[in-house]
Amino acid sequence: MNRIAQLEEFLKESPNDPFLYYALTLEYQKLGDDFKTRAGFEHLVQTFPDYVGTYYHFGKFLERLGESQQAEEIYRRGIDIATQLRNHHAKGELMGALNQLLGLDDEDEDF
Repeated sequence: MNRIAQLEEFLKESPNDPFLYYALTLEYQKLGDDFKTRAGFEHLVQTFPDYVGTYYHFGKFLERLGESQQAEEIYRRGIDIATQLRNHHAKGELMGALNQLLGLDDEDEDF
């Protein structure tokens, strides 16, 4: 059984596990299926907005597609969620990605 089929089976047993949706989305991304990757990320931010790991990878995905404005919005939303959750590591990674996208130094937090 391939990885996608395994994850889909796990989701039947645990349909409220955001990690399984996240892992499935990353599998679609590895395969280069942009449609299913986008759908997976959008599902995650809508259904599991507190699953903070989504925002960095979704932002990078959007950057790769040339959708810089949307990537910026996702990074900012992720920063807000990480701040609320007091997840300093995720917040730092998201701020670094946002600063890189905006062409700012890591020390410049003017966003």
